[in-house]
Amino acid sequence: MLSIDDFLPVSISDRDLFVRHYAKYPQDHSDNSFTNMVCWNHYAGYRYARIKSSIVLASTVEGETSFRPPIGPRDPDLLREVLRLAAREGAEKPLHIFSNAMKEWIQQQYPALVLYPDRDYADYVYATTDLAQLPGKKYLSIRRQLNKFRKNCDYVIEPISRENFCEVREFLAKWCEWKHCDESPVLAYEKDAVLFAVDHFFELGVSGITVRVDGGITGMAIYDELSRDAAVVHFEKGLPDCEGIYKEVNQATAQQLLDRYRYVNRESDLGISGLREAKMRYHPDHLVEVWYAKKEEIRI
Repeated sequence: MLSIDDFLPVSISDRDLFVRHYAKYPQDHSDNSFTNMVCWNHYAGYRYARIKSSIVLASTVEGETSFRPPIGPRDPDLLREVLRLAAREGAEKPLHIFSNAMKEWIQQQYPALVLYPDRDYADYVYATTDLAQLPGKKYLSIRRQLNKFRKNCDYVIEPISRENFCEVREFLAKWCEWKHCDESPVLAYEKDAVLFAVDHFFELGVSGITVRVDGGITGMAIYDELSRDAAVVHFEKGLPDCEGIYKEVNQATAQQLLDRYRYVNRESDLGISGLREAKMRYHPDHLVEVWYAKKEEIRI
């Protein structure tokens, strides 16, 4: 029987395991990505269990534990064990699903189990060509802001590298000072996550760009592969020194990814209205939806 004791903390030493497994079973949602888990482990307490040919994930946020369906070959018996474990050990929302295909399979197996959408955690996925080229009337206002940025700011795009690590860290310190990270629990967690990504940049196998304005780093992004078709942008940061910096970071990132990936996943909006508006303004191709089950309704 699957037990909570079967789960181990996700650590950076597990990267090869997840890379191999996800090559066989690619993920659609950023929250299941290895980079996301290891960077945000201090906040969400990610754990995993290797059962048969599958990986089962769990996370604990503020004492609330949630499990995820098995990632691997379709195994009704293992799914039943995960559901039972979620009902025993999980919080009020003990099961979260981050895949359309998985949702459909679970509903086939358990038609009576109600699955509720969680819009706040749906990932925004864009056509890479749209973000890189900003074509047509629907991107007119964004193009105008970019033109204004390029007219007013003397900028250069550079990759994140060993040569500019110290400057990237200095930039993040300025960003946190501007955003008052230490006064906001959410931003404090994000600060630790992005610094972990920078400090373990090559171990994680991620990539990134910086935008220099007048010689100093004013914006940056960190991204990596989510699947053969999609990259995921984990972090986008900019200072208010030059209006339109986020527009430049966004397009420059997409242009780096244009020849390799059909889609760019820019993660969720966390239910923040301003962030939702900003992400919708870029006209996503689709959303990767998230669903959850309620503890009292899991009767297996």
